[in-house]
Amino acid sequence: MSDSVNRRQWLTSTGLAAGSALLAPRLLSAMDRPATERSALGARSYDEVLTQLEHDVTAARRAAGPIRLAYNENPFGMSPKAKEAITANWSEHSQYNLASIPELQKTFAQSVGVPPEYVLITQGSGEVLDIAAIAYGLHGREVVTSWPTFEGLPRYAEAMGSVVHKVGLTKDLDHDLAALDARITNATGLVFMCNPNNPTGILPDQAKVRDFVRSTAHKALVVVDEAYHDFVDAPGYSSMTDLVLKGENIIVSRTASKIHGIAGLRIGFAIARPDIVARLGACMTGTPNAFGVAAATASIRDTTYQDFVRARNKEGRDLLTKTLQGMGKRVAPSQTNFVFFQSGVPVETVQARMKAKGFLTGRPFPPYTDWCRISIGTPDEMKQLVAALPDALKA
Repeated sequence: MSDSVNRRQWLTSTGLAAGSALLAPRLLSAMDRPATERSALGARSYDEVLTQLEHDVTAARRAAGPIRLAYNENPFGMSPKAKEAITANWSEHSQYNLASIPELQKTFAQSVGVPPEYVLITQGSGEVLDIAAIAYGLHGREVVTSWPTFEGLPRYAEAMGSVVHKVGLTKDLDHDLAALDARITNATGLVFMCNPNNPTGILPDQAKVRDFVRSTAHKALVVVDEAYHDFVDAPGYSSMTDLVLKGENIIVSRTASKIHGIAGLRIGFAIARPDIVARLGACMTGTPNAFGVAAATASIRDTTYQDFVRARNKEGRDLLTKTLQGMGKRVAPSQTNFVFFQSGVPVETVQARMKAKGFLTGRPFPPYTDWCRISIGTPDEMKQLVAALPDALKA
């Protein structure tokens, strides 16, 4: 029996074939071709492949409905080359101690400009935040964070018995650095900073926030969540990884869930000094999965796909922002794959109205109960969305 037949049988038995066919039907048939042809995805140009992917994904999401614009997901899913990587390495799913993890560690390290020993591969960036809370936020130590922000680390720290001090945002929805600094005491073990922030999408003044992170790192460990790093196009922005290389007491968290579109396969990255990496590694509860590791490695190398997603995201973000501003709404300047805006009506009302029109939109983020967060979908979805907004936002 041929290798291609065996692979198709395995894909069918595991359900991956159905998922692949739903997202991009023409890609699955390319997997059954000889390796030389599969590497070119059917001998088509990659631009053609991505154009077809956009068409297929938009149609599949519309058919599945309502369209998911609530969870800051990549609507296009994983890179076609990531799909290829999963099928090419499918046999590793039966093994422990994955040989592919060091390859991903090296690939990611090269992409962000740090040595491999400065990188820890985790089960999603959520695990980075959880094990940081365990390693640095327990045993009588406290956590300080802006609020609202990404809830993973604060919520987990509270569940583990830590005291979490939540510092409100400024009137401009920015991190209140002075108030955060005032909250830090000798009992503080960890300070959490989401940059850009979620749910606001705002990128704080980078000179000020870097000064804050650098000075705070001498008092407590600082976790900088850069989940949306790949969507930032603001001048003057750069990752905090250079501070890690200078030996600062900092963990930078990244994810393969956003621009790489593999949220369901749970791959995350911690970037920190080797001694911090070792301390975090001792707190891990499991091992990243083989499919996620293969997909993430291929996707990090697939810069063409990243550029494609980034461009489509900016197109949708700009359209949504311009539409909302034209309606007189206050819009937070987003540097992410979502937009946060003042709806003028309760978020639950917006959710219900938008769901009736075929869209899932974001939940409430107290105390901003009349602000709504909408994730960026495909260009076609965003055109449909902005047409539905006037009715959904009626007072």
